[in-house]
Formats: sequence, structure tokens, C-alpha cells
Amino acid sequence: MYILIISLVLILALIAMRVANDLKIPQLLLFMLLGVSFNFFGVDFTNYAFSNQVASLALMFIIFYGGFGTKWKMSKPVAKEAIILSFFGTIFTALITGFFVYLVFNFSLLEALLLGSIIGSTDYASVSDVLSSRNLKLKYNTDSLLELESGSNDPTAYTMVILFVTLLQGENINVPSLILLQIGLGLALGFVLGWIFIRLLDYLKTKEGMEVILLAAAALFTYEFTNQIGGNGYLAVYIFGIYIGNKEFVGKRGVVFFFDSFTSLAQIGLFFLLGLLSNPSSIVEMMPIAFVIMMFMTLIARPAAIYGLMFPFKMKKDQLAVIAFAGLRGAAAIAFAISVVNSNTPNINDLYHIVFDICLLSSLIQGGLLPVLSKKTDMVDPEVSSLRNFNSLQDKSDVGFLATKIKADSHLANAYIRDINLAFDFIIAKILRQDDTIVPHGDIQLQAGDIIVLAGRSYFDVVGTDLLEFRINDYNKWVNKEIKDIKLDRDSLIVLVLRDDNELVVPNGDTRILEGDTVLVLEAKGIEA
Repeated sequence: MYILIISLVLILALIAMRVANDLKIPQLLLFMLLGVSFNFFGVDFTNYAFSNQVASLALMFIIFYGGFGTKWKMSKPVAKEAIILSFFGTIFTALITGFFVYLVFNFSLLEALLLGSIIGSTDYASVSDVLSSRNLKLKYNTDSLLELESGSNDPTAYTMVILFVTLLQGENINVPSLILLQIGLGLALGFVLGWIFIRLLDYLKTKEGMEVILLAAAALFTYEFTNQIGGNGYLAVYIFGIYIGNKEFVGKRGVVFFFDSFTSLAQIGLFFLLGLLSNPSSIVEMMPIAFVIMMFMTLIARPAAIYGLMFPFKMKKDQLAVIAFAGLRGAAAIAFAISVVNSNTPNINDLYHIVFDICLLSSLIQGGLLPVLSKKTDMVDPEVSSLRNFNSLQDKSDVGFLATKIKADSHLANAYIRDINLAFDFIIAKILRQDDTIVPHGDIQLQAGDIIVLAGRSYFDVVGTDLLEFRINDYNKWVNKEIKDIKLDRDSLIVLVLRDDNELVVPNGDTRILEGDTVLVLEAKGIEA
């Protein structure tokens, strides 16, 4: 039965994504309401222990991939501002909100500060969803600032949640030691384990597709190991993701495709879980309190933190207004709320449904008005551009790159770029000469040993033409034969030869097949030797 329900949820979630795109509304809002709708069909799900494990795991992968997708070259110009906002901005927003809740509502001080901490961090996935659905890019590198801030402020909020839960449970703790341990170990282990993993990946030389499994396992290890020794696992896995994501390695394209889909699934799961655990009558009951808190955070608490902390950086008023308004609440608040309920912290109000309503209202009000505000303040960048490298371009586009080495006896040796007439729709994208990268202008002369990189449209075989792959052993009839002496069916062609030393041989009639070669044959039929 559970499998049937899960499959139905996934199908409905995909339909909701399409509906949200057509209606130009935040996707995550519909996922939340989808979870609530199951309550009306008799589904009574209140397993907070299981939900806490799922939510923590989902948030861990979301934070990891947020770091993995952060391009440091794009973020570096705004890194100082983003890091200040992710740490001090989160603390100030949480504390200001907490004191407001304490003064206005029937909350104890610690409980109010706990609520402020739960909803203190922002969710870039929600912001990105809103902007990308309208094809909007923000000026002054504001996208990168929001991405880096929201990706790194979840660990700060988590440390505050741990702190106030511990105090509410009556435990004696050394607050400065707790904060230093959480942050210090999180930062250190994120970098150290990232450094170790990238070398382990190079050493193992895993089979194609196995990089995803290895990377997922490494992210899980980084998160849990850091937690076990008292550090902030979310911070560690975020730093780990940044370190790995800004390195190039074989199989990165597959990692991007997998985690793009997996983290989207995690977002769907978190928002659906938030709705599923909710009680419709409690949602309505807590709505007035949540509305007041959400509006206070949006119009006073976060703007106060943003304008105060960014004052020394002399940002434009329009940019500050958009940054302040873009503080949507999302995945982290959900996971933290579930964690608090599961901790059985005594004498607390219905924090869960208050957080639910805040996330719902944030997605609806802030998500709906953010594009309008961005346009009204002239913060929309008409030139939608982003910094990429050759590998990242292949990761998410139909562009493909080929590399070939100029041999001494090649007709291309000593030829000028302007004199090369490529017969097909390819272009010389760059030239590698020893350790230097050369821009291929027309007056550049190729040299023996140069590696030229060709760019063109990558090919996806919709027909599914067969490629026969086999390894040449010492008793194979083809061993030590030249291709011109091998009898092939007219419909078959040797397209590639791979050597043990990782050499790719483009075959011609004079190419000799050696023992240990891996041969790829297109539509091989009736092969005879």
C-alpha cells in the first residue's frame, strides 16, 4: 500500500510542477497543499521519528548540492557580503523575530527564540524557483549573493535550534564552546574531507556512473561523522559540496544530472511531508499568529538585519530592497520544525503548525510578489548571462567537446587556424599547448603536440543503434591484424579502439588491432576474420 501511495504522490507532484509553471506560481506551494489534501482522504500520518530521519537526510543532500552547484568564481565578488548575511544576518533575524514573538504572543523567551531560529534561515531553492519560472536574473550579481547566503545560513540556524532546544530541556551547556565546536569542526572537516575525497576519486578511477554512489556516500559520511563528534554536519557537508563542486573530475556530468533530480525530489518530499504531518484545523487555528510573524519578519526583522549589516558596503537601495524581500522560508524550516517536535521538548506551543503556515504564506506572498518587486525596482538584468567552463557547459547543455592531438606528420602541423576548413559544423574552441591555453585566432599557427578542442552539438541516438563492444584477447582472430585485412559486413564499421593506457585511437585501414584493445563496432553483423 505504501508503495502505491508513494508512486501516486510522485506522479501528482510532477503534474503539480507543470501546473505551477503554467500558472506562474511557486511549485513548492502546491507540494505543500498536496500533502495537506491527503488528510481529507483519511490519511492520518503522525510518525515524527521517521519523518525526522527523512527530513534530515533530504535537507543534508539539498545543502550538499547547494554547495556543489555554487560557482566560486561567480560568488567570490559577493562572498564577503553573503557570508556576513549567512551568519550575522541569520542570528539577528532570528533574535529580532524571537523577541517580537515573546513580547506579542504567549510564548516563553526561550520558546520564542527557538521559533525565530527555526525560521531564521532562507531558502534559495524557493527564490530560484520563483525567478527561473519567470526567466528573471537579478542585477549586480544579486543571484549569486542570495545563493551563497541561503546555502550557508542553514547551518547557522541549525546551531541556534540546537542551542535553544538544549536550554529548553534544562541541560547545562557552555554556549560559546557549543558554537565554536559546531562551526569550527564543520568548517575544518568540510575542507579536509573534500580534499581527501577528490584524491580518493582520482585514485579509485571508478567505473562510469559509480562516481554518484561514491559522492553520495562521502557526503553522508561527512555529515554524520561531523555530527557524531559534536560539529555542525550541515555546515561540513555544505563546505564539502563547494570544494568538490569547484573541482573537475571524470563523471561530473552524471553527478549533476543525478543530484539535479534527486534534490528536486527531496524538496518535493519535504514540502509534501510538511503538509502530510499537518492537521487542517490546526493550520486554520495558527494562521493569524503565523501571518503576523511572517509579515514582521518580511517587513521589519530581515530588512533591519540586511540594511544594518550591508550599510558599510554601500549597496544600492533597490538591491537591498530585493535582498530583504527575497528571504523565503523553505526546506530547512520544515526539517528543523520536525526535529523539534521529535525531540519532545516540554512546554512548547504548536510550533509545527506555526512554521507550516509561515512557509505557506512566505511561498504565496513573498514568492508571488518577488518578481513584481524585482521589476518595479529595475533589478531585472536584461542580459541573462552566467560564468561557465567547458565541463559545466557539457553538464547541462547539448554542447559536446572533442580533443585531438596534432602529430608531427599531420597535415595540420604548422598550419594556421585561418587556413583550416572544417568539413562539418564544428569549431576549434581552444588549443592546449603544454600547460598553456591558447585562444584560437586566425593567425595562430598549430604545432606538433598541440591538443585542439573541437566544439559541436552532442548527439543523442533516439533510434538506439547497436554498438558492439568487445576486448581483444590473445586468441582473437583480429589480434595483430590491420583493419583493412579484417572482413566486416557492409553494415558494420569499427568506430573506436580503446587502448589499455587510456589512449583513444580513431581507426583507419592501417590501424593494427592489438591484444588488450577494446573495439567498438557499429551495427556489427556477420563479422568474419
